[in-house]
Amino acid sequence: MKMSEEAVEEMSVLSAIYCDRGEFEVIEESAQRGIAFRICTAIETADEKTPISLIFRLSPEYPHTPPDVSVNSSELSRKQCQELSTMIVNKARTLPRAPMVHELVTWVQQNSCVVTATSPCLHSPNASYSNAEGTWTALLHLDHMRAKAKYIKVIEKWTLELGLTGRLFVGKPILILLQGTKESIKEYIHLQRTAKVDVDSSGKRCKERMMSVLCEMPLPEDFKKLSTFEIKEPLSLDDLRKEFDITGSLKLYQEFVPSLL
Repeated sequence: MKMSEEAVEEMSVLSAIYCDRGEFEVIEESAQRGIAFRICTAIETADEKTPISLIFRLSPEYPHTPPDVSVNSSELSRKQCQELSTMIVNKARTLPRAPMVHELVTWVQQNSCVVTATSPCLHSPNASYSNAEGTWTALLHLDHMRAKAKYIKVIEKWTLELGLTGRLFVGKPILILLQGTKESIKEYIHLQRTAKVDVDSSGKRCKERMMSVLCEMPLPEDFKKLSTFEIKEPLSLDDLRKEFDITGSLKLYQEFVPSLL
């Protein structure tokens, strides 16, 4: 299988854009495996420029299939690199199936706060975080997930786009813990209630009609600020309590979870 003309043309354009020495390097060209190349750039973290290396792997089906992305940096931890890589891949999945590498690199440069432990947000046109507004938290309860894998992907997409952090606890009960701006949390709740996120008993897409908001309030001072959104599954009741304790939100567990059991 040959690489698409779009992919070949995009690589040519990228080599022209990132034309300084060491900025662009082709790693592999294969009819079977596709194209792999490295783009070296820098992001702003804590008022400093942090160099990062982005390796894009384009399969022969690209751009109909989003690229795989890995991140390396001598100034970031392995966890930070992995988190940033996951965020880029998730962002790629939300874009139209067209050449997207340059857009992804630009997006990384504009949303670099994701790699700093003190900044739990993603800056985007739709969701910006302001310290002046303060951090809010919300705890949501989902009754069930029939199409669990797809449902989880939708939740990850929304939290990424809205700059929200927190946890999705998949067990009995199913809970979503959110942190971010008040406006972003309200927008998430609106999406959760109005979009078709699951399937009904006949397999048709349907809205979430049994989601309940257990609490929505400014983040208490004694609560821990979370820097990422993570999926925790499968969870026993004991595991769930431990996860709330780890995230510094044990009070929410004690106040709301027992009534759901």
